[in-house]
Amino acid sequence: MLHTVGPLLTVDVGARESRTENVDDVLESYIGGRGVATKLAHDRIPFDVDPFGAENRLFFTTGPMQVSNMSFTGRMNCTGVSPLTDGLVSSNAGGFMSRNFADTGYAAVELVGASDELLAVHVTDESVEFEAVPELEGATVSEVGAYMEDEHGLGVENLAVAGPAGENHVRFASIMTSDERAFGRGGLGAVLGSKNVKAISFEGDSAPDIEVPSGQMEIHREAATDDHIMKRQGTVAVMDLANEIGGLPSYYFSEQQFEGVEGINGDAVESKKYKKGTCSACAFACKLPTRDEERGVETEGPEFEVAMAFGSNSGVDDIVDVMKSNELCDELGLDAISAGNTVAAYLASEDEFGNRELIWDLVEKIAHREGVGDDLAEGIDRVHDELGVENWTVKGLDFAAHEGRVLHGQGLSYAVANRGADHMYAVFYSQEYPLVPEDDAMDPTGLDGKPRRLIEKENQMALNDSGVVCKFSRDYMTPERYEMLFGAEFEELLEVGDRVVALERHFNNQRGFDRSDDVLPYDLPDFETALDEYYERRGWTNDGVVPDDAVPA
Repeated sequence: MLHTVGPLLTVDVGARESRTENVDDVLESYIGGRGVATKLAHDRIPFDVDPFGAENRLFFTTGPMQVSNMSFTGRMNCTGVSPLTDGLVSSNAGGFMSRNFADTGYAAVELVGASDELLAVHVTDESVEFEAVPELEGATVSEVGAYMEDEHGLGVENLAVAGPAGENHVRFASIMTSDERAFGRGGLGAVLGSKNVKAISFEGDSAPDIEVPSGQMEIHREAATDDHIMKRQGTVAVMDLANEIGGLPSYYFSEQQFEGVEGINGDAVESKKYKKGTCSACAFACKLPTRDEERGVETEGPEFEVAMAFGSNSGVDDIVDVMKSNELCDELGLDAISAGNTVAAYLASEDEFGNRELIWDLVEKIAHREGVGDDLAEGIDRVHDELGVENWTVKGLDFAAHEGRVLHGQGLSYAVANRGADHMYAVFYSQEYPLVPEDDAMDPTGLDGKPRRLIEKENQMALNDSGVVCKFSRDYMTPERYEMLFGAEFEELLEVGDRVVALERHFNNQRGFDRSDDVLPYDLPDFETALDEYYERRGWTNDGVVPDDAVPA
């Protein structure tokens, strides 16, 4: 089975020490990326760790595909215990850092401890350097990039950065890379901030010697030549369809259609797109560099989730307003989905939907924990009672845009996902939207037959995150192509994903998670029956717990 190679580098930022160790057994069993990071985290992070404590660890990992030139491989993984969900979480970022990371020669880099002064950590294939950077206190993401360029000749594609939100321990702070790409969901930026690390850089000339089959180029060629709507409009291309079927969360989830959708849909975003955007080595180029010269706004996006959170869910029908919210989140280091949904919760409590100036003021206040922003920085799960609004979260993570009240399998996916209400954990919505170009597309209504398919999709997405292969490769990655790339039977590869999901669940079980956390703020038909079937097929107890004798090695 194809897997990444190299040692684990442990960086203790409190002791200012680093060491390496052999983890070949983990690499051989878990491929790379999320798989390797999950196994290491499960075995090395104390089950009772405080997410903001020095013993929490951050694992940066790539996979074997990062030595290739195939489209859909410009991504990498970060794993740690989330201050938002209190469970183990892995987050995936695109951009251009993954190959610089691979060039260090390490299979995984682990950050542990906490510094007594603000640091930048520089990892190369020759050394680890600790640089005190008191002058970067409170700096925005782009300001950190400019400093590193001036002082070290490092580009933003070398950097993972905590913005002001991470420094201030906002529970949904992102780790930013390439300025506008985010390890977004789950608040790992706050974990980096809790270690008093402003940035970590990666560079070198020691990429591992991994031979990827030549068949990769067929996938790359198809990605380059396909006339796919995502190349023009990104994920926001689905917004009109979602709205048409009553599946677009609006006004803090109180409605499911938005009358101002034309102002924030795919056509609106495309009208502001001024060039192509992509990740490293990817010919699919689905990113959205956008700008409005009249109002001086320039950003990347928004994608569908952010156009929902800061658009329809906040009662905003102007794409440039949403672009500015997106730009602010990137600069301040905030998960734009959670930031938008949390702002929407506040707008609902104050009957202020559509107030763009208030929205931008709240984003700033959240990032700096000023005034009401200090409460909102705790996230919806911890502040909803105070606001007097419903708790639109699962396991503390707020909902993505794909509407589980309409796409019932996606609703089930939100409930059981170890990461919380996250659409990318299984990408199950791709199975249920009308007009899905698949022979086995499922009726969105009801849950019959869906637990089995959901498990397959969760395992496949965990495999992708271990590879690492972008989930938007789904139209190109057939079982035969997985087998060709990774040199194993597809079912064997899915078993890797199964072990990853089980390790995540077991870790969270030790922190008190069980069936009572696999819940939704709305009813679905036969939900409890589907939950029973899901657990049974996974081999877990009826309480959603991984038995001790079933914990993967």
